[in-house]
Amino acid sequence: MSPALTTDDIIINAKIHKLFYGNFFAVRDTHLAIHHNKITAFIGPSGCGKSSVLRCLNRMNDLVRNFRVEGSVFFRSKDIYAPRVDPVAVRRHIGMVFQQPNPFAMSIFDNVAFGLRLHGMTRDLADRVELALRRAALWDEVKNKLKQSGLALSGGQQQRLCIARAIAPEPAVLLMDEPCSALDPIATGKIEELMKDLKSRYTIVIVTHNLQQASRVADMTGFLYVDTKQGGRTGYLVEYDRTEAIFQDPRDPLTRQYIAGAFG
Repeated sequence: MSPALTTDDIIINAKIHKLFYGNFFAVRDTHLAIHHNKITAFIGPSGCGKSSVLRCLNRMNDLVRNFRVEGSVFFRSKDIYAPRVDPVAVRRHIGMVFQQPNPFAMSIFDNVAFGLRLHGMTRDLADRVELALRRAALWDEVKNKLKQSGLALSGGQQQRLCIARAIAPEPAVLLMDEPCSALDPIATGKIEELMKDLKSRYTIVIVTHNLQQASRVADMTGFLYVDTKQGGRTGYLVEYDRTEAIFQDPRDPLTRQYIAGAFG
């Protein structure tokens, strides 16, 4: 059994009352606290708003036309949606890795150095790049080919390169949107082990359709579902608890049915 979590452990406190893309009401009533140095997983059927909620946590949704949100996301006691908060600065502290490995069309070194240069963190650049690659468990595989294109790596290596790029600027939180969905089981296992290693330094939030993956790696799990009562498809948070509680003794009947495979 995990030790008791307290409010002192909270690094992000999100209260998403309503989230829209234009006229589409995408998410409602999703309030959750992300705990420091833990792995939190969002699970649920397709279209329930998992990725939308994830992208709210570092304002990536700002890049989507006609996006708007009602609510707040407090990171270290400051609302990242408050006036005059710079979204680029937010993403320096809350990094992101996407579903498909997306290395830039540049060298392995320059891929990792990209964010460092963007944020003016160029002192000891080579050392910072090496450290990020080591933390992403990729250094030994690429140390002799740093000038080669990141696109030449295998899919699993590319995803670890993207993780190295995300953690190079030393964020506090790392968001991962289905980071293993495009990978084979061996590469997936490496990413899962890497996540477990990284949580000693970073708070990690993942979206996954893989219930077994959530049960293996996550400390906390949130189950989202889709409300279709009004003829639309609005996602909302059904239940949020320790992973063992979600998978072994869920409180809500919907969670129980989803975990049992009654729908997906």
